[in-house]
Amino acid sequence: MKNLVLFAFFLASGFLTISCSSKKTDYSSAKNIKIKWELISNFVDVENAFDARFVFENHANFALDKNWKLFFNIGPRPIIDPPSPQKASVQHINGDWYQLVPNADFSLPQHESVEIIYRGTEGVLKESDGPLGAYFVFYNEDGSEAQIVEVDCEILPFTRAEQLNKNTEDKEPVPTSEYRYHNNEGLEVLSGDKLLEIIPTPYQIKTTSGSTNVDEKWSIFHEDGLDNEAGYLAEKLKAITGVNFKVDTKLSGNQQIILKSGNIQVNGVKKEAYYLDVKSQSIEITGSDPAGVFYGVQSLIAMIPISVHQEKSTSISFDHVSIQDAPRFGFRALHTDLGRNFQTKETIMRNLDLISFYKLNKFLIYLTEDEGWRLEIPGLPELTEVGGQREHTSSYHDPVLHPAYGSGPFAYGEGSHGSGFLTRNDFIEILKYAKARHIQIIPELNFPGHARSSIKPMEARYERLMAEGKEKEANEYRLVDPDDKSVYISAQSFKDNVVSVARESTYRFYKKVMDEISLMYEEAGLKLVDIHTGGDEVAEGAWTKSPLAAEVMKANPEYKDPKNLQAYFFKRLLETLKDDNYTIHGWEEVALLKNVDGSYDPNPEFVGKNVIPYVWNNLYGSQDLSYRIANAGYDIVMCPVSNFYFDLAYDKDPKEPGLYWAGFVRTRDAWGFAPFDLFKTTTHAANGREINREVEYKDMVRLKPEARKHILGVEAQLWSETIKGRDMIEYYMLPKLLGFAESAWARERVWETIDNDEKREKSMDQHWNIFANTLAQQELPRLSYLNNGYNYRIPLPGAIIEDGKLFANIEFPGLDLYYTNDGSEPSTSSNKYTEPISVSGEVKIKAFDVSGKASRVVVTSPEQQKIDIENRNNSN
Repeated sequence: MKNLVLFAFFLASGFLTISCSSKKTDYSSAKNIKIKWELISNFVDVENAFDARFVFENHANFALDKNWKLFFNIGPRPIIDPPSPQKASVQHINGDWYQLVPNADFSLPQHESVEIIYRGTEGVLKESDGPLGAYFVFYNEDGSEAQIVEVDCEILPFTRAEQLNKNTEDKEPVPTSEYRYHNNEGLEVLSGDKLLEIIPTPYQIKTTSGSTNVDEKWSIFHEDGLDNEAGYLAEKLKAITGVNFKVDTKLSGNQQIILKSGNIQVNGVKKEAYYLDVKSQSIEITGSDPAGVFYGVQSLIAMIPISVHQEKSTSISFDHVSIQDAPRFGFRALHTDLGRNFQTKETIMRNLDLISFYKLNKFLIYLTEDEGWRLEIPGLPELTEVGGQREHTSSYHDPVLHPAYGSGPFAYGEGSHGSGFLTRNDFIEILKYAKARHIQIIPELNFPGHARSSIKPMEARYERLMAEGKEKEANEYRLVDPDDKSVYISAQSFKDNVVSVARESTYRFYKKVMDEISLMYEEAGLKLVDIHTGGDEVAEGAWTKSPLAAEVMKANPEYKDPKNLQAYFFKRLLETLKDDNYTIHGWEEVALLKNVDGSYDPNPEFVGKNVIPYVWNNLYGSQDLSYRIANAGYDIVMCPVSNFYFDLAYDKDPKEPGLYWAGFVRTRDAWGFAPFDLFKTTTHAANGREINREVEYKDMVRLKPEARKHILGVEAQLWSETIKGRDMIEYYMLPKLLGFAESAWARERVWETIDNDEKREKSMDQHWNIFANTLAQQELPRLSYLNNGYNYRIPLPGAIIEDGKLFANIEFPGLDLYYTNDGSEPSTSSNKYTEPISVSGEVKIKAFDVSGKASRVVVTSPEQQKIDIENRNNSN
């Protein structure tokens, strides 16, 4: 017995020794490893390539050996061989997910540093292009993952010429303070009586002498069927004045705001038209329909002076006016991408309030993208359990959505926008909210490409049901050909984002999702009539090695090239959804066939079949694509990338966030679009090169007069790769949205019809000056109060120092400029700039509107101007 006890004791001691010796290493202190990333140069010995470097300083409590990888997200660009051998290599995984992998000889002792240089193609212009969401994964000896540790990565500022320009073909000027100053020189401050009364500009507005004071004695009368519009007006007036205006169904005609319907039309337009008359004892809004009354209400709210918002005045003075108004286009849309970075229900509702104020009537809600599925679908829980969140995974082949856009290794991580979805009830609430504001929500499910957030959840579902022995159910909604060996890489560098067009289950899945969404519309008191199928950017090479796709081509010999199986998919999808009577929207590719040389021609197959292409490409030699498709008989929506892509950065400033693959989009670009002759307003290529319009547009197709009716309207885009949360989405959108609203609603502008370039530019400059002044003095301050305030962008001042004097101006005249000469940050208590003034050394200057919202600070000095000139001379 004694021996057994001793044996047990030694056995326990042995186990204890093994347990101690097998204790896992704690790598938590890796969070103290200091990582810096720097763009070295966009000008290297390989054309259109860049060099960048990581620098590690090891402040962890252990030496960094070979048992780790650093994962991060960065703008997807092909990686090529570095200029010299390195101790670690950057490797692309999938999408914008990359890893930094140590080589066999890597070792970084404590308190030492190492530099790792890598090379990629396509230049980098923005500090926001640096690595995001970095984290270490440490591995056990057997290769299994031991621990994940998140780590900060500092992005070093871009200041040198080789960092500020993309490549030798980059002709876009760097927006230095001097450049901005000279660019703004043609603008001047206008008096209040020269401003636009309302944005978007009404078709006709006549002002007469006198004004009417509306106070708590007034009431709101409405005819039957306009209780929604009356309630909306009362709610908004209370938010502005604090007064509860009585809503009445009894007409007195005295001290009343009268809402009524009438058989009216403006410029031949009967839908959404209104008359607004401010009289001495009444204000009358007559609409051709409830939407027209609603837009009349919005115009009345827009006429409220900014001082009322500022002072919370209980009375409002309205000038006597008579307005007749109707929209230029019946389709005025904002697209918002929830897939790449999630936006909450509250943010969506704020955006709906905003776009309704500026008289937009469509909201394309992008519910799916490669990087996220954002709507609960009953019966398919994996769509949100898997597709609604991003997290680290050992392989991109796993049925998981890997990190993207800096979302980090953990689902629903603090400060991350990679995870999240709208519940069924959320979506129904959004539909009702939009309905009350006369906005139609158009849902999107993007197929056959951009479909990774559909594919991976359905693979997770497949694996779950197969494990349960339910093979039939497992295959019910499966979206891939498991034997497909096709190799491709999408526009966003995904290798696995295209569904099988050959599986019946692909179409069954699409039908299932749309049926469930249709039920949500019914619960909101609506009917689903328009859906958006995406259909863009199917990668070259998809389906080329799919046995199932090969069978489809054999049975359908008219599809001679796998790339045109997209047309087969779209035809099958229309057949699948035929009984639902949807109007099918999609990107331009749904109406195109791809030629062998990569060019596109309109596909006549779907003309007259309730198919509406959205045409984004007005660059790259495709400036006439909208017109070619419209001339072929398709109703189209124009979404020109150089005017209406709000996710493109405002300018080339490396600190200004946003994308730039198609150039930059300023507020003037959104305002300055001629839909029936876009050749007049598409003046520069994506790289900033001025287009020789006489030569390059000479042989391009013009819009036929009889095809004008096929231009249904316009849409602005908010893709969310770089947009994280409410503040950023509002910053990207405002004030560009106001320029877009003018292009969408207001009558054809005088300058649109001027053929002489010089005369047209002069007319545009004159009208833009009025619009820019209205933004500065009226609209931006209003946005600081509307719905408790929006995060709009104030442009940076232009400034130059000559002969010891500071000269300054601003893109939106009427904003106030304040400066300091002592190194302190400017505020409204600082020196106000009113005229050139003597300064010495460094000057800091900011722009402010009357609400107190400010721009970023601009720092200039004679020395900085010399650096800017040197950088400009060294560019290209």
